[in-house]
Amino acid sequence: MQRKRGEQESLTYVDSSRIYLKYRLPLNEVVVDFFDQLKSVSSGYASFDYEDSGYQEADLIKLRILLNSKEVDELAIIVHRTKSREVGKAVCAKLKESIPRQLYEVAIQAAIGSKIVARETIKALRKNVLAKCYGGDITRKMKLLKRQAEGKKKMKKFGNVEVPKEAFLSVLKR
Repeated sequence: MQRKRGEQESLTYVDSSRIYLKYRLPLNEVVVDFFDQLKSVSSGYASFDYEDSGYQEADLIKLRILLNSKEVDELAIIVHRTKSREVGKAVCAKLKESIPRQLYEVAIQAAIGSKIVARETIKALRKNVLAKCYGGDITRKMKLLKRQAEGKKKMKKFGNVEVPKEAFLSVLKR
């Protein structure tokens, strides 16, 4: 419960095999996965009841998601400051899995203000430009690789990353 930012109010032994726990939890923590985790920890024996205990001030921040240094407003999340790094890493990892590879490298970053808290990189697709070069002078190969690198740099500057619908859904699923 402490991982869910809960505060224990009481602990009562109902009988030798049952305990009554009373906690105050933020609604955000209850809505996301709490009931499933409770059932799995207790092997399905625990029951859960809740009532609204009012509003309380919390240290919330906006976690922004950047793709190639461009903010994607649709993926911004409001999280508690203590969980910002953890949530940022999870979102970046899910986006890395669900965004298809591009012809250029894609940087996925989670940021709070100007500070980057998590980063993943999707490697670029690569064509083998040296396939037609057999033996010969190494400078020819270096020229081809340099030209390819310049082209990728230019594509990265002007290219926009298309975020598929499945990527948005995977981020929402947590």
